[in-house]
Amino acid sequence: MAAIMTNSKPPNNTEAGPDPPNLRRLTRFFLPLAIQAASQSLCYPLVAMVATRGPGGPLDLAGLAQSNTVLFFLGMFAISLVPTGMVFARTREGYRQFYRVSITAGICASAAQGLFCIPGISHLLFGRLIGLPPSIEAPAQISLLASIPLQMLFFSRIPYFVVMYLGQATGIASLATVGRVALTALLSPLFCLVGWVGPIWAVVALTVPVGIEAMVSWAFARPFIKSQPRDPLNAPRLGELFLFTLPLTIGGYFLSLSTILLAGIIARAPEPERMLPVYYLALGLASPVAFAGTRLQTIVLAFPPADRHRRQTLRFAVAAGFLLGLLPLVFILPGPAEFYYVRLQNLNPNDLEWIRQTASVLVLLPLAVALRAQSEGLATWRKKPLIVLCGHAVFLLTASATGIASLNAGVPGCLIGAASLPIGSLASSATMRLALKKKVSPLPI
Repeated sequence: MAAIMTNSKPPNNTEAGPDPPNLRRLTRFFLPLAIQAASQSLCYPLVAMVATRGPGGPLDLAGLAQSNTVLFFLGMFAISLVPTGMVFARTREGYRQFYRVSITAGICASAAQGLFCIPGISHLLFGRLIGLPPSIEAPAQISLLASIPLQMLFFSRIPYFVVMYLGQATGIASLATVGRVALTALLSPLFCLVGWVGPIWAVVALTVPVGIEAMVSWAFARPFIKSQPRDPLNAPRLGELFLFTLPLTIGGYFLSLSTILLAGIIARAPEPERMLPVYYLALGLASPVAFAGTRLQTIVLAFPPADRHRRQTLRFAVAAGFLLGLLPLVFILPGPAEFYYVRLQNLNPNDLEWIRQTASVLVLLPLAVALRAQSEGLATWRKKPLIVLCGHAVFLLTASATGIASLNAGVPGCLIGAASLPIGSLASSATMRLALKKKVSPLPI
C-alpha cells in the first residue's frame, strides 16, 4: 500500500525530477500503473463468467470478445490521447485544450460505433469480413450495441488519468480502477446468481463500474488540475494536438486491426468454434499483464529520456516484461486450471491441453509489449509520432504475415494468434529503434 500511495500530493510542478530513475524509483512509479492497467483488463475475464452462462455458453464469450475488439478499435483515439496529454497537458491551458479534444473524440467514436450496429453493416463486419459463424456473430452484434455508453465513458476518464500521471501520483490514479475491478468482481457472480447472464448482462457488468470509476477519477484529479501552472502564451492549439495524436491513433488502429485480422485467420482454421474460445480464454489472462507492459511508455514520458534514463527504462522493460509473462502460467497448473477454465469459464475439460499450449506461447507477449512500449515512449518524447506509426504498421504486417503463414502450415487456430502477437511486437520495437538511430525528422506540427 505504501507503494500505491507514493506521491499522493500534487507537486509544485509537473516535470519529472532531475535525478536518474533508479530501479527502486521506477518500480514505485510503475507498480500502481501496472496494477491499474492489469486490473482494467481483468474486468473482462471477470465478466466472462456472465457471458459464458448465457444460452450460447463459450460462443457468447467469443461474440463478446469480438465486439470488444471492435469497441477498442473505434476507441483507439482514447489510448493515443494518453501520450499526447503527457506531452501537451502540462499547463492549465494545455489541459483545457486536451480535455476538449478528448470529449470530442469520444462523441465521434460513439457515433461511429452506432453506425456499425446497423444490421446490414453489422453483418458485413462480423459475418462477411471477419467470417464469424452465426452462433458467434449474433452475440457480437448485440453486445456491440449495448456497449456504446461504455465507449463514451472510456474517453471521459482520460484527462483525469493524464493529469494525475503528470503529477506522478500513479497510486492515486490506480485506486479508482482497483475499485472498479472490485465492483466488477462483486457484480459478476451476483449476476450469475440471479440469472442475469449472457452477453448483454456482461456488458452491463462492465459499464456500471466504469461509470463510477470515471466519477471517482474526476474527484481525485481536481487538486492536480488546480495546481497546474498557467502559461497562456504557450497554450497548444487544438490543431496541434490533433496532428500529434493522429499518427499515434492510426498506429493504434493498426494494432487493433491486427487482432481482428488474426481472429479472421483463426476463424478459417479447422474447428473455429472450438479454437476461438480457447484462444480468447487464454488471451484473457495474458492481456492484463501485457497491457501492464504498455505502461512503459508512460514511464519514459514521466522521466525525460536522457541517455542514462533510456538505458534504465530499457533494462526495466526487460525485467518487468519477463516477470509479467510468468504470472498467467499459474492458471495452467493442475487445480487452478480446472477451477478457472472449467468451473468458472465453462470450458470443455477436453480443451484444457489446448489452453496450456496457448498460454505457454503467450508467455512472450508481455515482454514483447514492454519493449515495444518503451520504444514508443522514446519516439513520442522526441515528438516523432510518425516513427510510432511506422512501428505499428510493421506490427500489423508482421502479425498478419505470421498468422497467414501459420494457417498455411496447418498450425492450430489457438496457437496462430498466440505466436503472431509477440512476433509482431518485437518487429515493431526493432523498427522504431532503428528509425530513432537514423534520426528521422520529427512530424512538423
